[in-house]
Amino acid sequence: MIYCRTLGAVELSVDGSPAPRELLWRKNLALLIYLARSPKRRRTREHLRGLLWGSKPEQAARHSLNEAVRVIRRLAGKDVLFSDGELVIVSPEALVLDTDDLERRMAEEEWEAAAGLVGGLFLEGFGVPDSSDFEDWAAAERTAWLRRSVEALVGYAEARLGRGDSLAAADAAQRALGLDPLSDAAVRAAMRVVALAGDRAGALSLYQAFETRLAGELGIEPQRETVRIADRIRRERTWRLPKAVAQEEPSAKRAPLIGREAELHDALEALTACYRGGKSTVVFIEGEAGAGKTRLAEEILSRARLGGAVVVGVRAVPPDRDTPYGSLIALCRAGLIEAPGLVGVPASALAAIAEAAGEWKERFSKEIDGATPAPLGRSFSDVLRAAAEEQPIVAFVDDAEWLDRESALALTGAVRDLDRLPFALLLAHAPHPRSEELDELRSRVGRDHPGAAIALEPLASEALFELVGRTLPAYTKDQIHRLVRRLQADSAGLPLLAVEILNAVRLGLELGDEQAGWPQAYRTLDQTLPAELPNSVVAAIRIGFRRLQPAAQSVLKAASVLDERVQVSTLARATTLGEEALFQALDELEWQRWLTADPRGYSFVARIVRDVIARDMLTAGQTERLRQKAQS
Repeated sequence: MIYCRTLGAVELSVDGSPAPRELLWRKNLALLIYLARSPKRRRTREHLRGLLWGSKPEQAARHSLNEAVRVIRRLAGKDVLFSDGELVIVSPEALVLDTDDLERRMAEEEWEAAAGLVGGLFLEGFGVPDSSDFEDWAAAERTAWLRRSVEALVGYAEARLGRGDSLAAADAAQRALGLDPLSDAAVRAAMRVVALAGDRAGALSLYQAFETRLAGELGIEPQRETVRIADRIRRERTWRLPKAVAQEEPSAKRAPLIGREAELHDALEALTACYRGGKSTVVFIEGEAGAGKTRLAEEILSRARLGGAVVVGVRAVPPDRDTPYGSLIALCRAGLIEAPGLVGVPASALAAIAEAAGEWKERFSKEIDGATPAPLGRSFSDVLRAAAEEQPIVAFVDDAEWLDRESALALTGAVRDLDRLPFALLLAHAPHPRSEELDELRSRVGRDHPGAAIALEPLASEALFELVGRTLPAYTKDQIHRLVRRLQADSAGLPLLAVEILNAVRLGLELGDEQAGWPQAYRTLDQTLPAELPNSVVAAIRIGFRRLQPAAQSVLKAASVLDERVQVSTLARATTLGEEALFQALDELEWQRWLTADPRGYSFVARIVRDVIARDMLTAGQTERLRQKAQS
């Protein structure tokens, strides 16, 4: 059994051992590889003589070919090469090329194994200088296998992105781009990885460098899909971060998504089926506070935007339950007005939304002139239908357990009304309080509506081990195991708290004695008082708070003692910050996942963090003064 690696430096083994030196002679090796890549693995003797010994007289060429066949049969086995009249044939069972393995792995979508086979260019550094025909053949093969190798690496990068493994995806994408700097597929994969890591500028820099290379070396422009990816990245939000925050490495700004690979894959599969099949889809993400619902949703929505979908999202808070259609109107104000296709919306539907959303009234003043508003729920479906006929739509509601009844019913109705259009509804919610409307919708997922119902459990020890290893790369395995045990006790496996503790440890927090008894039985994170949290959690929140820029600290203090959701104008009054400083602070807090925003204002990602800030970072007098300023 001969195995030959051709993608990169050529390597040959016989029955698992290094091949004899004579078998590695250039023309012997060239003969084997050429036959293995020939149709039906056979060639005529005349063809082979002309290919490898064409410069020799006929008799000498015959002798050289016969000698090469004899040496190969003697060293590798008589069953490797055999003759059938004028044909020389190589056995497919006796000789296997890595290219054969690559094709099989790619056909079966075994992307990791396929990517592992790519070691470089086909026959890299190998040639037969006195055989121009062989060199021409090798050059053509090199081009073909370069394309296939890039496809394998890009396939692996995309597969790892689908599992949330951005590090492996980035490595594969960079390998693909290094192998072929002029490959559109490779640069698209690299741009997606960098953009999903939050480095919009870095992704656009990759595109600009690629565009310059193509123009300089080939005189052509990037493919249309590459241009579209760049345009989508340009439309991504620009974060107005303070200079000190913006200069941090993107990997240091946000914790990697770990322990949620299967859940991310299931959600993305549901959305992909929605786009391709043109059928409305519902994805539920359920978990306790701090379980990572919002973090997982961010990954899903980022991929949806890069894939060309219109994404709109809001976050509900407890008071929203008493505001009919409040969340529905917020969704309309969350970017839906920019969706293509709205010219086809009935005037009555536009008039209904314009009554509640001033920007719609301003934008469609001519269209709604004299129109009688239709029912708001039906109007929402009409708007979504017109938009979804142009491109996929994803609507996201965070903390959906606090949705008002009317908005919940309207979203359920939209799923029904847009049954044959690419509309996806993504709902992140806690198990309590229950919502009859959402429970009813969830019961129909998989029966009446395609989709997925994902339950987030606390992180397992294996996921915590990986998280510690990535956050604290200098730690030994024993140190990691000890810290994992502590994290399991102090964070209860909740990603929110585990990440805060690890970041604090990275910055110098020394964990004291363990504090037993948390979480209390039948208590959620939202039901836990700051005094009931382990000391390590409270200390981690304090350290994280002190790392913020002064303006961000001021905004966070104000937000912690005001309403569940705070408007920008209220924060401006409470903090007395100028517009630029205020927006930089808000972007920093959103980027670092302290606050989250929708068109109605800002709220804390986790209520317990709000409570710790309000209790530990403010005096009673400061709290009162902030409230007075906010009301002035």
